[in-house]
Amino acid sequence: MHSPRFLLATSGSICLAVALALAPASARADETCQSPYLPKITGQEEFVYVWTLGVEGLGDGEDKLVTIDARPGSKTYGKVVHTASVGGRFEAHHGGFNDDRSQLWLGGLDTSEIFVFDVRTDPGRPRLVKTIRDFTRASGGVVGPHGIYALPGRLLISGLSNDRDHGGRTALVEYSNEGKHIATHWNPTSDKPFGAARGEVADGYGYDVRVLPRKNVMLSSSFTGWSNYMMDFGKMLQDPEAMKRFGQTVVLWNLHTRQPREVFQVPGAPLEIRWALGPTHDYAFTAAALTSKLWLVHVDRDEKWHATAVADIGDPEQIPLPVDISISADDRLLWVTTFMDGKARAFDISDPFHPRQTYEKEIGRQLNMVSQSWDGARVYFTSSLLANWDKKGDDNEQFLKAYAWNGKELDQAFAVDFNAEKLGRPHLMRFGSASLYR
Repeated sequence: MHSPRFLLATSGSICLAVALALAPASARADETCQSPYLPKITGQEEFVYVWTLGVEGLGDGEDKLVTIDARPGSKTYGKVVHTASVGGRFEAHHGGFNDDRSQLWLGGLDTSEIFVFDVRTDPGRPRLVKTIRDFTRASGGVVGPHGIYALPGRLLISGLSNDRDHGGRTALVEYSNEGKHIATHWNPTSDKPFGAARGEVADGYGYDVRVLPRKNVMLSSSFTGWSNYMMDFGKMLQDPEAMKRFGQTVVLWNLHTRQPREVFQVPGAPLEIRWALGPTHDYAFTAAALTSKLWLVHVDRDEKWHATAVADIGDPEQIPLPVDISISADDRLLWVTTFMDGKARAFDISDPFHPRQTYEKEIGRQLNMVSQSWDGARVYFTSSLLANWDKKGDDNEQFLKAYAWNGKELDQAFAVDFNAEKLGRPHLMRFGSASLYR
């Protein structure tokens, strides 16, 4: 049973979604992939928060939240202005804000701790205020808190694994804003489809989760379990059994009831999910890492949902390994980053069924995350995938790079070398602004 606050908020979600879509396209930092329930940053983002994996022997060796000044004209523009370490190495990876954007929740994939930072009191100096250490026990065996996504009064956390076999079967977990476990919703499998259509293809794997309130749906994607993501990348590629342990599905859920509705077969580990933002654009994109395919999940006039492969990303035979995507606020451009060749590619998605690559640029020797401002004029990239999957030797570049985008070319604004700064491996980015709380 959902709280009255949740039911009230979701019943008004159509109005909220329309309001967001019709709002003026002034620069709202990094909002195109965020929960529709978050307050929005208006104007230039002031800070970039980077969740960073610690490296033994580099600086303090700990995972940390690194804050970079993104204010043009500031004396410290493009520089690290604050770091907050969390007491060890936990495989820092993903996270997200709560619904009033006062806290940033960040997960560790190895030991399943969740670190909660206060980003409201002093946005330039986030402060660790809570560590949740019993996530696996409280959730009933979920391992690897990954995506953390704001719903009214609570957070929805997608797991990657479980404590029984450390494989890919996992669940979606709800926590209150105060850090208390509310519910666990296990992903459908072929033996336990939980009523989902096409449940015979369900593998139970998890990765990302995103919602479309006006349709009362959410989508979850699928990656791999602890036994794979904590393994050396080269060793895993040579292990036939390990290579079988990757997700092959996207699940459509009922947002209100958290019941799985339908399972789509999307081979090759579909990762990030990005809903279009237009008020009549009822579709989302995801990219399959191992097959280098761009997929569209869409609804037809009869309200039936489909998953369709719509484009190749680079040369699939070379396995460029697409890892992150970011959609523009006008639903016309999709950035796709590929880890192996270190490239960012821009796709024209004006016709979502026929994406067309219009631009590419090598950002570094390895590349992972991409974040863009609401107006699309600023694009940020980080380099690290996983501690045991990053490249070795000279190819182990670790950076945050910021670019200006004029619609035709990326022009570098600044870069931070995380190896030289002895910070570690930069992964997730989120934007902050003091003006949000005034």
